[in-house]
Amino acid sequence: MRPLHPVLAEVTARIDERSRGLRGAYLQRVDAMRQRPPASQRLGCANVAHAFAAMPGDERLKVVAERAPNLGVVTAYNDMLSAHRPYEGFPALIRQAAHAAGATVQVAGGVPAMCDGVTQGQPGMELSLFSRDTIAMGTAIALSHDVFDGALLLGICDKIVPGLLIGALHFGHLPCVFVPAGPMSSGLSNEAKAKVREQAAQGLVGRAELLAAEQAAYHGEGTCTFYGTANSNQMLLEAMGLHVPGAAFIHPHAPLREALTREAVDTVLALAARGGCIGHQVDARCIVNAMVALLATGGSTNHLIHWVAVARAAGHLIDWSDFSALSAVVPLLARVYPNGAADVNQFQAAGGPAFVIRELLQAGLMHPDVHTVVGEGLAAYGTVPGLGAQAEVVRAPVAAESGDAQVLRPASEPFSATGGLQLLTGNLGRAVIKVSAVPADRHVIEAPARVFDSQEALQAAFQAGELTGDFVAVVRFQGPQANGMPELHKLTPPLAVLQGRGQRVALVTDGRMSGASGKVSAAIHVWPEALTGGPLAKVQDGDLIRLDAEAGTLQALVPQAVWDARTPARRTHALAEDAAHGWGRELFAGMRQQVLTAEEGACTWVPRSPLG
Repeated sequence: MRPLHPVLAEVTARIDERSRGLRGAYLQRVDAMRQRPPASQRLGCANVAHAFAAMPGDERLKVVAERAPNLGVVTAYNDMLSAHRPYEGFPALIRQAAHAAGATVQVAGGVPAMCDGVTQGQPGMELSLFSRDTIAMGTAIALSHDVFDGALLLGICDKIVPGLLIGALHFGHLPCVFVPAGPMSSGLSNEAKAKVREQAAQGLVGRAELLAAEQAAYHGEGTCTFYGTANSNQMLLEAMGLHVPGAAFIHPHAPLREALTREAVDTVLALAARGGCIGHQVDARCIVNAMVALLATGGSTNHLIHWVAVARAAGHLIDWSDFSALSAVVPLLARVYPNGAADVNQFQAAGGPAFVIRELLQAGLMHPDVHTVVGEGLAAYGTVPGLGAQAEVVRAPVAAESGDAQVLRPASEPFSATGGLQLLTGNLGRAVIKVSAVPADRHVIEAPARVFDSQEALQAAFQAGELTGDFVAVVRFQGPQANGMPELHKLTPPLAVLQGRGQRVALVTDGRMSGASGKVSAAIHVWPEALTGGPLAKVQDGDLIRLDAEAGTLQALVPQAVWDARTPARRTHALAEDAAHGWGRELFAGMRQQVLTAEEGACTWVPRSPLG
């Protein structure tokens, strides 16, 4: 195993120094909570009676008299999300496993979980980003009963895992284990699905053909099989040591899945017995390991927002410069759609997270000496779980060689020497671009601007045949304060169609793109956002825009005197009204007013800093 790469050491030290005061205050609060007596002795008699009133008598005796551990379950179960449908039966299984270990379990609460696949391009998507902090608050409410010795967190998809993790870190004195449910089986390939979408955008196939393709791709229980935000979540949790090792990508109905869920119960109990807690576990090294895992696998750009917020919840301050510095030295080891043709089941079969983590550790590109839910060190996450003779979980080292070199490669022979993430700066603000899925000849785009104040306006222009020649689509007023920063994934098919016709096109936006997006160069998360008078509000049709992912710049090539003299455009009254009313958007008005910038994690629960 090589020594730790100096850039990792430098970035980690920089985060530690930057976060010294915030992290110190956080750990003081965590340690003060850890020193208290058990809840059954600490709380008043009426509180205790209420807390355990619904338990059978023998279980109440265990908790109160015998001081048996009591676990809280926070679940994001619903049967709208295919990934979360399997969770319906998990509480009974968890309770059974806990009873066998002499412990008790209570479902502490449920949190909302929306499906971005349903809300893409719909008004509901404007609630999506803020659902993360809503989930964090729901997690806090569930754990606020303060009668738990540990927590099991049931969630997988986009905003759900970051929300659960942010909420749990605000109860950092508790040992916590995440319990995944796994991906659906492979259906229609992601490339074939994308092709049908592009054909539909051109009017070459109708709704019936498009629906058939979509239903062949999304066809059963489990996470969607592309490597978007949901599956990136699972990779990052493995890298942080917050799952039992190898739990991420086992099918919901595989016998091993049940065994891993039972093991999660035993794991959180063992963690509680040795005094472990999530607050101490998620230190700067743990956060850096997650960032490295994201870069090495070409994961979702959404995590350049979410993991900034996760880090902040644990008292760490990270920014896009940290991601960019790591990206320059972390190799790309995986090609999973949209960064390749494979799905997550093929990724798992080729070696999966275990192969990636083993390779990164050996290359000195991960901190090996971190705390995990199974003990000291990350090496255990380079193993693959299986079933033993008694249906117990047994583990073996991951294979030395990749099972498919088109999907997964060793650190010595990566797909790319860098992680494919680039920070962009210039007179249009700060933004990020994920180039791992974009053809190399599209990394630099210089073309006239076509300005749109909504994604619907761009789609209408495409349908009208107005998007001719080379251009950079500037889609503004899509930031957190404007309308909750919706994903603009619906723009991918039309822009991909134009690119396929030979036009040089790119997207620049203060909104987000889906974790499934790729192919077209996109400078996203631009801040300051247009609503606050950011530079995108100065761009006019015809301005020459240069997006240079190689140099890391994003510029409006407008004479300085002309640029300085421009008054930023204002959002129309109609668009402002649309963003403020209907579909429950009124309920999130306070979040839109309070939210921080994208680079600060779009947090709604901390005071706005000078950046905002």
